[in-house]
Amino acid sequence: MFRDKDQIKQILKDVQANKLSIENAMEDIYDCGYHDIGIAKIDHNRDRRRGFPEVVLAEGKTSEQVVKIMESLAEYHSNILATRAEPETYELVKQIIPEVKYNKLGRVIILERRPLPRKGSVVVVCAGTSDLPVVEEACETALIMGNEVKKLRDVGVAGVHRLLDNLDILHQARVIIVVAGMDGALPSVVAGLVDKPVIAVPTSVGYGASFNGLAPLLTMLNSCAAGIGVVNIDNGFGAAYLANSINKMGI
Repeated sequence: MFRDKDQIKQILKDVQANKLSIENAMEDIYDCGYHDIGIAKIDHNRDRRRGFPEVVLAEGKTSEQVVKIMESLAEYHSNILATRAEPETYELVKQIIPEVKYNKLGRVIILERRPLPRKGSVVVVCAGTSDLPVVEEACETALIMGNEVKKLRDVGVAGVHRLLDNLDILHQARVIIVVAGMDGALPSVVAGLVDKPVIAVPTSVGYGASFNGLAPLLTMLNSCAAGIGVVNIDNGFGAAYLANSINKMGI
């Protein structure tokens, strides 16, 4: 069960009174697990294990459920994130947590009370304008986790010269996220031009035979260019989370 502030205070008092060893106190505090709020068990220790608090997937939850979860997270964490959130959910959250901001295109709710220093370099590349919702989800995730982020929009393979004009930006990156629907060819092109890790994100953008992102997913999995990792369809959040881990390893 999650330790509240009074419980932690009592643990510290026990240490001060020599009733509890420092080692046992640390175990009591760190191994407490979660906060059960009825509809969810909030993993308040995740930032200690993974470097960032639990992120809320708003999709599939009611607005009221998202509010309750984010309210619990905001009590203990300065920076929190909710993805796949609709505007009406944001408006309800804002009534409880006035500091939150909303990226409408990316459908992301952001609470950033203590911005982390922006380090390293994550470049997010997209094939077309229709891919921008996934791009925005990735960018907001990478930013709140403390990464320097640059975007290259609408540089798909139908006009590859647009990509080649920005090679200097690609070469300066520590990790590159490439978002593409349709044929999904852009990550292979990028990976063939740079010596950086490339995280490919297939999107559900495209006509019938794209099968809602399955076609670009298979293209990316079968890429001839080495050094590509592939995440799930439309998963900008997952790509940014992985990019954050890679970027921070090099700092």
